[in-house]
Amino acid sequence: MVDKPFAEYAQRNAAPILEVLRHELRGHADVLEIGSGTGQHAIRFAAKLTHVQWQTSDLDENHEGIRSWIAEAGLPNVHGPLALDVTSAGVSDNSYDAIYSSNTAHIMGPNAVVAMFGLVGRALRRDGRFLLYGPFRRAGQFNTQSNAEFDANLRSRDPSMGIRDLDELDKLGAENGLRRINLYAVPSNNLVAVWQKTQGSAQ
Repeated sequence: MVDKPFAEYAQRNAAPILEVLRHELRGHADVLEIGSGTGQHAIRFAAKLTHVQWQTSDLDENHEGIRSWIAEAGLPNVHGPLALDVTSAGVSDNSYDAIYSSNTAHIMGPNAVVAMFGLVGRALRRDGRFLLYGPFRRAGQFNTQSNAEFDANLRSRDPSMGIRDLDELDKLGAENGLRRINLYAVPSNNLVAVWQKTQGSAQ
């Protein structure tokens, strides 16, 4: 067994995100996590949300670390990672009640963000929810100077990365049958945006 990967930010932000999930996932049992990373969130959330079946996923290179967390936890409701790249994934239509993703949109390129919303729109069942955690802009503006500096740092590393604007994400949502229904402020200077798949949306 490999040493488990550990991300301090995942430990730090888990508690406030969990409180959002407790509210938003009532009545939603089959959850796909896009980009499980180290696997810490999956274990923390599945342990507390016992009504949920939590499906992890990530790129192949992160699977060993995710599996090490799952093996140690021994939880019956968290499942080994799917190989998932949003730009090429073939997730079955209408297969999940909810989809969760943390700190992914700002490190994806714009085309990958478009692809992620397309995947979500297809994979969610009617009335399913998409919960996306991270830093966001609103109407082109950053909510803090630290987020503006973080965005500049991201773009200096890779011009395709950067903090996404909620208005643009809402447009992508609408194109894929999703309507934003809630927005939660959580530490530190981040948000959890929640979109719902509307009735009668295209499959």
